[in-house]
Amino acid sequence: MTAVEQFDRPAVADAVKRVVITESRLSIDPERISESEPLVGELLRVNSLGFVGMLVKIEDALDITLPDDLFVGRAFKVVGDLVDVVLQGAESSR
Repeated sequence: MTAVEQFDRPAVADAVKRVVITESRLSIDPERISESEPLVGELLRVNSLGFVGMLVKIEDALDITLPDDLFVGRAFKVVGDLVDVVLQGAESSR
């Protein structure tokens, strides 16, 4: 069984939240962040340059490669948007 086959939403959400927390330079438990938390708001502060680096870190953390076309025409406003695209990318790489 590959790492991709082991993905489920809670595992992917946890990995995404950990990377977003690091990018925002916070020291909080990932469980404190909901999927509806804005990526740019009072708590999280992800800028466009940080977003690109964050995607690389998410790929590394989950040992997957997300195709560039997954990001075309998408708006990433909340943590759940990132979780959705990572799950879609993991599914397409099976």
